[in-house]
Amino acid sequence: MAHFCKLGIGNIVEQVVVVSNDIATSEQAGVDFLNDLYKTPYDIWKQTSYNTRGNVHALGGTPFRKNYGAVGYYYDQTKDAFMEKKPFSSWVLNETTCQWNAPVAYPDDDKEHDWNEQNLSWDLRE
Repeated sequence: MAHFCKLGIGNIVEQVVVVSNDIATSEQAGVDFLNDLYKTPYDIWKQTSYNTRGNVHALGGTPFRKNYGAVGYYYDQTKDAFMEKKPFSSWVLNETTCQWNAPVAYPDDDKEHDWNEQNLSWDLRE
């Protein structure tokens, strides 16, 4: 099955729709089908890969647009990538994965932590 993201204002994903591979033989074929189905020839649709996260395809295939484009994600046209909204002002975008990284590595202690933006640290979850 092929997945398509409908982009809204600011290239934010508003909707994700699944189209049969028999119909979506190419990205353009899927876009044409959706525009005809919804009678909205001016909507912007981008294909996304359900199995792609952090520029890695979970099933060993070719990664597509860095990340699966879920509702609320941003589509960056220059990077041709879907990415989450920046969670904290201190976090930095990994250009390879198009995922946000904290400036401090997550603790490797098998415990749950929450990011503390004020202290720029991981706090043990209580």
